[in-house]
Amino acid sequence: MRQASFRPSLIKGGPKKGDTYFVNRIASFFIRNPFHYILGFFMELGAIAAFTRVGVVSAFSPPYRRSITRRQMDEIGVGSLPIVTLTGLFMGLVLALQGIVELRNIGATSYIGRAIGTTVIRELGPVLSSMMVAARAGSAIAAELASMTVGEQIDALRAEGSDPVKKLVEPRLVACTLAMPLLTMICDFVAFFGGWVIAGQIVQISPFFYWDSVFEVLTPAFVWGGIVKSVTFGFVIGVIACYSGMTTSFGSAGVGEATTRAVVVSSISILALDFLLTKIFIVTWW
Repeated sequence: MRQASFRPSLIKGGPKKGDTYFVNRIASFFIRNPFHYILGFFMELGAIAAFTRVGVVSAFSPPYRRSITRRQMDEIGVGSLPIVTLTGLFMGLVLALQGIVELRNIGATSYIGRAIGTTVIRELGPVLSSMMVAARAGSAIAAELASMTVGEQIDALRAEGSDPVKKLVEPRLVACTLAMPLLTMICDFVAFFGGWVIAGQIVQISPFFYWDSVFEVLTPAFVWGGIVKSVTFGFVIGVIACYSGMTTSFGSAGVGEATTRAVVVSSISILALDFLLTKIFIVTWW
């Protein structure tokens, strides 16, 4: 019978040179890679800042691409309307269910409208609607521009004397910035409607009392805070999606990489900016 073979380095003579390969890899990851990632992060951040400056300057400089911007607003705004509406509906349903369970313990279920109104208009409405737009429209923008980059169509625009930023980036950036507040408002209203359905069915709150409590918390500060958040999030989605598509690597894999990067970076940026803006609003407005 053939005997099982053992590695000599494990039974005598100590470890050989190849035995420390994985140990060295792990040590290299924790020692060198963090600095590499940090340096790459700041380099990427600087590149995005420079790209943003070029896009903003182009957006405020004539000639304006109004027809292309209107077409992009239709694709981004109207195209994202179904998923934003569904997000708002289920958000209102879940908030009402969870709020009723908690408020029932203290006998305050009649104030469910105030809880839903405050939560939706200040936080969940702008954040969730923006993340849905980033997943749907941001990925589409990144994939479209990445395909044009891989197909050398952007180089062809430069060769014929056209400005790719003016023709491709500006309309999408303006469309995202303008469409996002409208989509957020629709998402908020649908969420209020979903909360009213649950509140009326479970705790039999009168429609008048529910809507009165909702509109009671819709102060100008809260409303403008939600609008400022949605405008900021829309601008960030447009910048990151266009940047990911314009700077993609060549090859079919570059399109998928640009799409994934646009969605992931946009989502993380939305959450980080939501925290920053909330802190600013609490100190100043709220």
